Amino acid sequence: MIKNIIEVKCVNKSFGGVVANNNITLNVLSGKITGLIGPNGSGKTTLFNSIVGYHPIDSGSIQFNGLEISKMRVQKIARLGMLRTFQQTRIYSKMNCVKNMLISSAHHNTGWFDMFKKYPHELTERAEHLLEFVGLFTKRHLISGDLSFGQQKLLEFAMALMNEPKVLLLDEPTAGINPTLINGLIDRLKRANDEMGVTLFVIEHNMRVVMNLASHVFCLAHGKMLAGGPPSEIQKDQRVIDAYLGAH
Repeated sequence: MIKNIIEVKCVNKSFGGVVANNNITLNVLSGKITGLIGPNGSGKTTLFNSIVGYHPIDSGSIQFNGLEISKMRVQKIARLGMLRTFQQTRIYSKMNCVKNMLISSAHHNTGWFDMFKKYPHELTERAEHLLEFVGLFTKRHLISGDLSFGQQKLLEFAMALMNEPKVLLLDEPTAGINPTLINGLIDRLKRANDEMGVTLFVIEHNMRVVMNLASHVFCLAHGKMLAGGPPSEIQKDQRVIDAYLGAH
């Protein structure tokens, strides 16, 4: 039975006198891909940061698998199975791709991790398998800082998958990526959802991408929920069209 894996209810978040999120309510269905769109400054990244625990909300409720998480820290939420990626990649640029994968896993599995010991062989195998999954197997021993920006985003995606998340929040995964890599990334996002069962919640400015990727799309504008529904409805919603044209 499909259920809501993330439930955001009446969430408010301000920074000084600036209201970033104003009474936001939305649900993310388990096992599905949900999109979040809106003009720059509409509060999308703030909402993501609140969901994963980077900053506390002022009021409202955020639940993950029925558990209230609005007061939890990032590390605890990550251990529950919810991770996120960023607009600007957060990789270890002086290390090779495999090492990035292993260290990423170690940060979420501190029970066995010891920086002075070798990593378990099965963990290295998993790292290489996921690098193959995102198309970086042949570059696995290259220093990650030497990869293109698009390849670094693929690496960060693989690093997140290394921790077997239940939910992965992706902040503009196609931004700055060469158009030739976008279709490959979309395919891998869909496969991660279909084959690995990872629920995806995606902020995306590329309308072609989000409308072909998500089964449900929410639109924010000026910190408020503007619309929500299937892509076929959202892309015809005059309120959404006006928001992107700057008519508000």
